[in-house]
Amino acid sequence: MNATDALKPMSPIQVAQTRAFIDGLEQGSQTYWDMVEIGDELSREIELTPELVILYADGVEDYNPWYEGWRMNTWRIPGESPFGGAIVPPLLVSHFVLSVQFDHTKPFAIGSIHTFHDSEILEPIPVGSTVRITTVATDKYEKRGRRYVRHEVTVTDTASGTLYFRETRDILSL
Repeated sequence: MNATDALKPMSPIQVAQTRAFIDGLEQGSQTYWDMVEIGDELSREIELTPELVILYADGVEDYNPWYEGWRMNTWRIPGESPFGGAIVPPLLVSHFVLSVQFDHTKPFAIGSIHTFHDSEILEPIPVGSTVRITTVATDKYEKRGRRYVRHEVTVTDTASGTLYFRETRDILSL
């Protein structure tokens, strides 16, 4: 046990995750540029629960009644918006792209900076949907002596196949 493991308010899970992260760094992590090949594809599913939506909306202080699919003492409700029921804040899914973009089976890439993204919102996402976030590495390029990796991202409904969201992202790799 290290001295930092006793810091509070870290839970046992946070201590284990922090220790695993530091151990990974000590094992000689690569740069993102070295870890990613053009054509690499990663994807994950995520259920956009009313609770997740409220946590996100509270965190970014976006208090819009369109997002409310949950109410204290009532729990899940259909909600209301101009699109029918409650919808997901448009950029919530963009927040989760990084959790897909980095391959969690490999040591964490050192020296990565998210430098660009261009988001296209195609359809409102109903609260309660399960979506698949897919990222594909489409380009590696150098600009002013710096190395970048470009990804194309799609977010689709796992049940209907509806394409909700597209994004292009660049990561600077030191």
